[in-house]
Amino acid sequence: MTTLAQNPINQYSRILSYGASRGNTIVPNDDLVEKIDSSDEWIRQRTGIATRHRADENQSVTDLAVEAAKDALHNASLTGADIDAVICSTITHPFATPSLAVLVADAIDSRCPAYDISAACAGFCYGIAQADALVKAGTARNALVIGVEKLSDFIDDTERTISFLLGDGAGAAVVSTSDSPGISPTVWGSDGSRFDTVGMTHSMLEIRNRDFVAHPVQEGEKIWPTLRQDGPSVFRWAVWEMAKVAKQALETAGITADDLGALITHQANERIIDQMVKTLKLPETVAVARDIVDAGNTSAASVPLAAHRLLQENPELSGKFALQIGFGAGLAFAAQVVVLP
Repeated sequence: MTTLAQNPINQYSRILSYGASRGNTIVPNDDLVEKIDSSDEWIRQRTGIATRHRADENQSVTDLAVEAAKDALHNASLTGADIDAVICSTITHPFATPSLAVLVADAIDSRCPAYDISAACAGFCYGIAQADALVKAGTARNALVIGVEKLSDFIDDTERTISFLLGDGAGAAVVSTSDSPGISPTVWGSDGSRFDTVGMTHSMLEIRNRDFVAHPVQEGEKIWPTLRQDGPSVFRWAVWEMAKVAKQALETAGITADDLGALITHQANERIIDQMVKTLKLPETVAVARDIVDAGNTSAASVPLAAHRLLQENPELSGKFALQIGFGAGLAFAAQVVVLP
């Protein structure tokens, strides 16, 4: 009996390198507080954020993604010709189609499969799960995963729920074959019943179908979709539910908190990070990523940017276990334990 040919199966995968690109302008709290009737002290106490990076009009979401991708390739000593798949996680690519990923693939001189995913702040960890599966299945030897956002394009800087949190940037990782386990099974999921907790003010169809003759734009009215959130609900969900996911990810990986070298969470709020450290009972030897203080919340770029910075500042973490977890709009979440490159 004739059977279908199969790719050779790779037993293990690992993250070979990280790369990063940040918005080219540093924006301190004092530049934002007047429009939201707030203060630097209030923002620091509520979120831990002191500054955030934002891209100007000459730095696009594509520019950020390509720069991070090239940095990750350089750090892995690879070229675009070595990449077998490009996965971009973003909610701020301004085109529904074609994807941002195909632009990145072209920019690195690759004709590999390339596609986008939309899982917001969980998106990079979703991408790692998919790249892990592609490599283990033999479909790819090297996959490039990018989390990238230019959130400043979708901010109403006069609203108080989310605008002051957000920054711009891109983080990338090369996932490759490995002789030993480098990425644990991913614990992931979603809660669509909370779809409206974080999201956009309008759909594009609402804008298209609006009768601007019968309903002219009022002074100060924002038509372009901008981001909003129910902050208290998101905070409670992240603090209580994501700690459970983190614990499950450790159990799935077959390790305990004492085995960790680092914790790399989505950089949403420093109080959420503090609570997770407490709930997981992390020993003081575990390095905790706190990129949020200088970079703000960069959604899909948050986890890889935090990982990149943590390794730059603590190179001795190379080869150690890190729990990385992303969570946000959807509500979507994903967590896995990885061996740091």
